[in-house]
Amino acid sequence: MSSLRRLTAACLLLAAASAPTWVQADAVEDAIEYRQGLMDIFSWNLTRMGSMVKGETPFDAAAFKGYAADLAAASALNFMAGFPDDSVSDESEAKDEIWLNKADFDAKHQAFKEATAKLATVAAAGEEGATREQFKEAAGACKACHKEFKK
Repeated sequence: MSSLRRLTAACLLLAAASAPTWVQADAVEDAIEYRQGLMDIFSWNLTRMGSMVKGETPFDAAAFKGYAADLAAASALNFMAGFPDDSVSDESEAKDEIWLNKADFDAKHQAFKEATAKLATVAAAGEEGATREQFKEAAGACKACHKEFKK
């Protein structure tokens, strides 16, 4: 396992292990930091896969598989814990619409989680064409949320 993958895995485990502590403390700053950390992980992996899909870097099936697995693992974490009702902040890129239309936000996150899980499965099979197509679905699910809920 590469050092980068180990670091990503360690960050994911740390985030998962620390979630109950900050939820109990009800610290808004911690919630914002948690959700921004997950978004950074999403972005990091999506950017590298997108670069391959766009042809900016050579397609590397093994690397893509790792990015897809890490993205799916991150999206399966308790993402919604990063958006408690009292965490509206000008220091965040999250729009107020998240809390005004929580059901739609939850549904969009669920669609993203399902699309990334499928991406990990498809990428593991190693068929480049199917992997590229599923990446587009996962990236589209990510963008669908950003359109309405990100400043």
